Amino acid sequence: MTERFFDDYVVRSTAVAEGSRFTACIVVTPTARHGYPVYYAVCENRSFRSEEQADEAAAKALAAILSLEGDGTPVFPEGYTGFDDEAPGPTQA
Repeated sequence: MTERFFDDYVVRSTAVAEGSRFTACIVVTPTARHGYPVYYAVCENRSFRSEEQADEAAAKALAAILSLEGDGTPVFPEGYTGFDDEAPGPTQA
């Protein structure tokens, strides 16, 4: 698990078990005031067979966060998907 500190929040990356698979998550927890952590799934359409792979994906997403909105919602770069996959280019005729 890795973490970053923002104004009034600490953000951690983690993997959450869902049956036999794992989901990569970002957890945003208020620091300066009382509140509950909020979990954000990373790459919601993808689950991982190993906890290590999910942890790695969550750590990459944590590193990509630009800032947090006032309520702690992560702000990612425009067009960020969280996937390492390259989109297929146009085919040559």
